[in-house]
Amino acid sequence: MSLNFSDDPHRRYNILTGEWVLVSPHRTKRPWQGKVEKSQVTNRPQYDPKCYLCPGNVRANGSETPVYEDVYAFDNDFGALLSHTTEATYQNGLLRASGEKGICRVICFSPDHSLTIPDMKLGDIKKVIDLWQKEYLELGNKPFINHVQIFENKGAIMGCSNPHPHGQIWAQSSIPQEIVKKSKHQLNYWKRQGKSLLQTYIEQELVLKERLITVNEHFVAIVPFWAVWPYEAMIIPRRHIQHIGQLTSSEKLAYAAILKELTQAFDRVFDTSFPYSSGIHQAPTDGKDHSEWHFHMTFYPPLLRSASVKKFMVGYEMFANPQRDITAEMAASKLREMVN
Repeated sequence: MSLNFSDDPHRRYNILTGEWVLVSPHRTKRPWQGKVEKSQVTNRPQYDPKCYLCPGNVRANGSETPVYEDVYAFDNDFGALLSHTTEATYQNGLLRASGEKGICRVICFSPDHSLTIPDMKLGDIKKVIDLWQKEYLELGNKPFINHVQIFENKGAIMGCSNPHPHGQIWAQSSIPQEIVKKSKHQLNYWKRQGKSLLQTYIEQELVLKERLITVNEHFVAIVPFWAVWPYEAMIIPRRHIQHIGQLTSSEKLAYAAILKELTQAFDRVFDTSFPYSSGIHQAPTDGKDHSEWHFHMTFYPPLLRSASVKKFMVGYEMFANPQRDITAEMAASKLREMVN
């Protein structure tokens, strides 16, 4: 008997982490069936005198945000990591701990308080990518920084306390667990095949086309075969590069274009400013050769059936492994419809 992805409960394997997701497509045949609600539209001003990220305003710690004109980065006033912390270790029987040094940065995407990435001009999104590139290279060059994590939490539903368009960078001395897992699986494939794992993967997806959202000369946007979140997506460069610092000027423009296209598609699914957590995964900055790494960006949006109904990771998912009803193919089909 052959497996029917549209009807049969089944598990899918994540080639990057070695983990599995349970898919139960029989529980809902179409991800957009049922009640669809529009979120309450909030028209934000271009400048908010109470926003500490708006140009010229005073932040919570008393520092003044300069009158910046495009992108702006600064050290997080209340960073989760500190550059001057101890590196001492603790061991007591089974209990272990160690100090963790790092630097936390805030990246303001625009001085315009009313914007989000899908609303920004292409050239302005490229400036954000330029700054991501600059920060990755500069932070990664510091002797105590072995990993640089670039990410964005968009929307109050994702715990974002400030709606001003911004993201964060956490750079630290240890290499986080997700990166360790992805490094292991990419390295194993590299040693066996002498080729990037993700390059082989996107070549297959470009042939199958079932999970493609959009594509341009330098990048593909897909719903990964092993997606956990309802409208999870990945942006992957077609060229095998290890980190954002290797992007050329033309590739950065193509990256900006596909980033805008994908986030606009998100917004159209439920006619709302689509919340998500997005993050860039790339080679560690520990000075070692990471030829196996293939830079990519992942989006985890929580919305399930409408602008107000979201997916929760509870019960089975907390105690066993992730589960989804909407298949990756269904989600990709809906997002393709939303691309102009």
